[in-house]
Amino acid sequence: MTEYKVMGLMSGSSLDGLDICVVKLKEENSQWQFEITQAETFDYDDIFRNRLRNLPNESAYKLAQMHTEFAKIQAQFVQKFFQKYPDTKDVLLIVSHGQTIFHQPEKGFTTQIGCGATLSALTQKTVVCDLRTIDVALGGQGAPLVPFGEKYLFPAYKSFINIGGICNISLHTDKRITGYDVCPGNTLLNLLSQQLGKSYDAKGEIAKSGSIDQELLQQLNSLPFYLERNAKSLGTEHILSDWYTLIEKTKSPIKDKLRTVIEHIAQELSHHILEKTLLTGGGVHNSFLVERIRHYSSHEIIIPDLEIIDFKEALIIAFVGWMRYLNKNNFLSSVTGAKNDSMGGAIYGFTKYTDFQ
Repeated sequence: MTEYKVMGLMSGSSLDGLDICVVKLKEENSQWQFEITQAETFDYDDIFRNRLRNLPNESAYKLAQMHTEFAKIQAQFVQKFFQKYPDTKDVLLIVSHGQTIFHQPEKGFTTQIGCGATLSALTQKTVVCDLRTIDVALGGQGAPLVPFGEKYLFPAYKSFINIGGICNISLHTDKRITGYDVCPGNTLLNLLSQQLGKSYDAKGEIAKSGSIDQELLQQLNSLPFYLERNAKSLGTEHILSDWYTLIEKTKSPIKDKLRTVIEHIAQELSHHILEKTLLTGGGVHNSFLVERIRHYSSHEIIIPDLEIIDFKEALIIAFVGWMRYLNKNNFLSSVTGAKNDSMGGAIYGFTKYTDFQ
């Protein structure tokens, strides 16, 4: 039985930093098994984080420049990771999600920066990147891609919610897997916290001290996105134009806005929790948010080990990229709404699959 060591790189819409996860993958009796060997998050400094946040408003030249620069930052973090954990230097493959700058599948495009060729050249590793584009080209949302990995790596669960910059859910039955973005998550909470000079609201303590703005809550709950019933996904640009603009129009104190957004997220997520659910993502560290989700849902909410909470997406990015390297489908049309299942990802590098046989 052959075991493969793969590295997953994940940078989400909350712009916290780069998650790096090295995982050992092996297939036994048609079942995939995994072991996370090392995982760590490398924070972006405030200047770089703000450059990423403001990039959608910059020129095409700046976008092209950042496409390469982001890959160089990734490579620096990967090299630091290798130095800190020397036993990970023998990874066979690096799979990079990149950083989403634009996501408008309704217009036929999605853009994740992070040049795969640059990352491959600087790390001397084969790289899989640009995972989402083919699904969008096939009429899909290009998201979420995590349900594919959940199917093979977490077969004991049928319902999953990830609270990152955006909250998404996936539901697994014997016949069909569906998944979609439910509502904004840490992207909104962090933007409000930054107005108080904080990167985020630790454990939701600021929100907990505030009061609900009932009028704002009703407006948020009534946004058109929640009327859509087909496969759907959110980009940061949608959150800024619809949710954040609405929030900024109100005169409530920031702590009340945070309290209201917590309630909004909890209510929206509770509508979609239909059974025992595995809860992961950075938002799980917001204990007040988790408390409010449990308040609205009568179903069991399972919180796994810290490693899975923080690195489940990077783990699955590694698995999705490995499937691409094996020339196997890694996108499910039942999740994204595409014309058919597909094999997403561009490959750059120094080795061929036959070298791993």
